[in-house]
Amino acid sequence: MQISNKLALLKEMLDSAESNLRSARQIIGELTGVEDPKGQYVKKASTMKSGTEAGQIIEGVFDGQNMIGPDGKSYPVPANYASKSKLIPGDILKLTIGEDGTFIYKQIGPVERKRVVGPLVYENGQYRVLANGKSYKVLLASVTYYRAEVGDNVTLIVPALEESEWGSIDNVLPRFES
Repeated sequence: MQISNKLALLKEMLDSAESNLRSARQIIGELTGVEDPKGQYVKKASTMKSGTEAGQIIEGVFDGQNMIGPDGKSYPVPANYASKSKLIPGDILKLTIGEDGTFIYKQIGPVERKRVVGPLVYENGQYRVLANGKSYKVLLASVTYYRAEVGDNVTLIVPALEESEWGSIDNVLPRFES
């Protein structure tokens, strides 16, 4: 079998496996009543459009780290862009894939936001902010961009109308010595 045929077969197998995983997660959610957080983004993204103009344009939903396209595939969002743009889960993005393979993201539909305040912690290899009795994941790029340190109080932006595992650092609050 030629390499190109093997690659095409592998791609089909991966697409099938991704589809099976989505279906399995959906069934688990139906049986337990607990929806997979990614499932809600895949469902929302499935209504988005994709097409071609000068390159390929795909609309999708940000899940905290990646953009989920209408096909259910994840597209990597640069952490620096997500941090500086203060993207939060549920935000609608447009990805333009240039003819030279470049990815250009643009936020086209921000979700309603709210701000919470809490301390920055580091647990299990992940930075988090503890606020309102929840533990929100934050991107390492946000922590380094704001020069935040464990123990700092930070203002975090989170979705106002839906539950989320992720938030975006808005500000690091100054420490006052007494």
